[in-house]
Amino acid sequence: MPADFSDLSRLDRAKYFAANLFLRGLIGLIGLIPYHRRIPAMGWLVSRVMAPLAGFDRRVRDNLQLARPDLADAEVRRLCKAVPDNAGRTLIELYAGRDFIDRARAAPVSGPGLSALERAREEGRPVILMTGHFGNYDAARANLIGRGHKMGALYRRMANPYFNEHYVRTISSIGTPMFEQGRRGMVEMVRHLKAGGIIAIVGDLHVQDGTVLNFFGQPANTSTVPAELALRHDAALIPVYAIRQPNGLDFAIVMHAPIEHSDAVTMTQAINDGLEELVRAHMDQWFWIHRRWKG
Repeated sequence: MPADFSDLSRLDRAKYFAANLFLRGLIGLIGLIPYHRRIPAMGWLVSRVMAPLAGFDRRVRDNLQLARPDLADAEVRRLCKAVPDNAGRTLIELYAGRDFIDRARAAPVSGPGLSALERAREEGRPVILMTGHFGNYDAARANLIGRGHKMGALYRRMANPYFNEHYVRTISSIGTPMFEQGRRGMVEMVRHLKAGGIIAIVGDLHVQDGTVLNFFGQPANTSTVPAELALRHDAALIPVYAIRQPNGLDFAIVMHAPIEHSDAVTMTQAINDGLEELVRAHMDQWFWIHRRWKG
């Protein structure tokens, strides 16, 4: 996918180019390490070196103070390391190719959502799979594709156009089609859905013009578009998450029961509630780094 430099100054281009060179070099260097050592090595590097330099540990602390002010200081300090560790593992896993895909496909799947997905496929009914920045969300996609469920996925373009170009190629190696967030991507995604296809959407991002819903007791701007699409096209709306296992390398896929069709706000809030429950049980696996709550 061609890089988009249209709105960048020369200085921004230079910064993004340098950052991309560093990340590509780091990914290539760590890629020389055997898989079972590579994943924890990248987690350590991101959590101990890159996160403090980028201020990610401070952002984790601020988000936890907002959403979980009840946590003990020792737990907050642990999460300031554990959260970027999971983020680093997730990043390098996406660039691990067949090693990651095979491990993801070997993960067990539990929950009523799997039978609901299989039933919808038999009926030719479209499906929207909802996930979040939890564990490694692409592990669930790789697993279900391995089970024969071809699916498209909606993604958000990264700010760094140099990195975005090879990042999209990388996640496309897990499965296609990929739909870029925006007018064109939405048209393509809806066409895929109307044809009875499956799409996967990460739904726990701040959306500027989204509906204000509840997440961890705080107002969170949330897109209701996936629920609206489910209602409009009679699609099954199924939350699915990949839980990283204690060894840090394997996953367990959990598929919640389909969200009952009612109205878009109620359905989206149900997705938020289900994700919150899962995060509370695995606090170190959610992406506390990103700006989920904005003033």
